Amino acid sequence: MAIQHESVDEYINSFPEAVQPRLRELRKISRAGAPNAAEGLKWGNPAYSLGTILFVFSGHQKHANFVFTPSTLAAFSDQLTEYMTGKGSVQLPYNEPVPADVLTRMIAYRIREYEKDGVKWM
Repeated sequence: MAIQHESVDEYINSFPEAVQPRLRELRKISRAGAPNAAEGLKWGNPAYSLGTILFVFSGHQKHANFVFTPSTLAAFSDQLTEYMTGKGSVQLPYNEPVPADVLTRMIAYRIREYEKDGVKWM
């Protein structure tokens, strides 16, 4: 059974000390990019919402995942060729710098696609 965390702080603090700075960096990018979004936990992971989920991030053994809608990921696929990707996810290895500029633009795109185009969560 998965551990249920009460807050994003508790979630981040549950990871090894070497991983926590990376997750805090993703949280900072998330908050800066979506300052009006509600921060909470969805499926046990940090999620940011404006009436619908905008994006989620999660920590894993060797990487963090940043998950958007497939349409957001597709719009930036040419800028993510160095990363493993999934349906809407980008794997961010802990031993490589975070592509903060790309993630920030992806967050802005995701907010626009929700607010202007009505694109809901997957």
